[in-house]
Amino acid sequence: MEQGFFHIGNTVERGVMWLTEHFSSVFDVIKDTGNNTIEGFENILLFCPFYVIIILLVAIALYKGGKSIAVLTGLGLLFIYGMGFWTETMQTLAMVLISTLMALVIAIPLGILSAKKPLLEKIIRPMLDLMQTMPAFVYLIPAVLFFSIGKLPGAFATIIFAMPPAVRLTSLGIKGVSAEVVEAARSFGATPMQILLKVELPLAKSSLLAGVNQTIMMSLSMVVIAGMIAAGGLGEKVLEGINNLDIALGFESGLAVVILAIILDRITQAFASKQKNKH
Repeated sequence: MEQGFFHIGNTVERGVMWLTEHFSSVFDVIKDTGNNTIEGFENILLFCPFYVIIILLVAIALYKGGKSIAVLTGLGLLFIYGMGFWTETMQTLAMVLISTLMALVIAIPLGILSAKKPLLEKIIRPMLDLMQTMPAFVYLIPAVLFFSIGKLPGAFATIIFAMPPAVRLTSLGIKGVSAEVVEAARSFGATPMQILLKVELPLAKSSLLAGVNQTIMMSLSMVVIAGMIAAGGLGEKVLEGINNLDIALGFESGLAVVILAIILDRITQAFASKQKNKH
């Protein structure tokens, strides 16, 4: 490897090591809380009989997406159960949903602020570019240093990787609200918070739901990679297939990931398209 002049990686490494040294007790509390939350949700999904979960997801798909998506959801989940990957699929689903929720809790307020503060948007935009283009494996390094191996570092890396689409689409949705509508609300005496909650967010809901869809897809792709650090789920099965050159295991576990991704994508897209039709 050639010697370079700029060693920004060394600076980042020193920063990460400083954080792990001085805030280890904080990271331990976050790790315990996060692991308990993810495992608790996993236990709920695994406690329910498989047919209850299938019926529930089919009902959601039928209500929002229609018969075709409901049939796709039912057949897809039954196929996963038939291949013997139900437990791993529920572990992956728990990780995806928790990671998506945490990513949205951070991303939506950031998107709102970036839409309303042009200077903040100029600061956030290159950071989002970096987060989206950085190889996903890189996020696993600080995650493991902060939280050791397991489910939480996988969720931590997933949250960072999955946030940018939600931030961008939230900002885009807020900016897309008609200035005349906002001005009309303001002329009737609405406060900025009332305008945000009762005008801008409802009108930007389709864009927000598209952000949720993209965040779920990004979370799912990262959760599989997180199998490398013992995060469990389908990602660990895919990795096991690769390590053992087990074509059958690798193909079946990969197919389970694809089916789960298609189901989640179709259901969340149905939510977004139904919202668009209202407008």
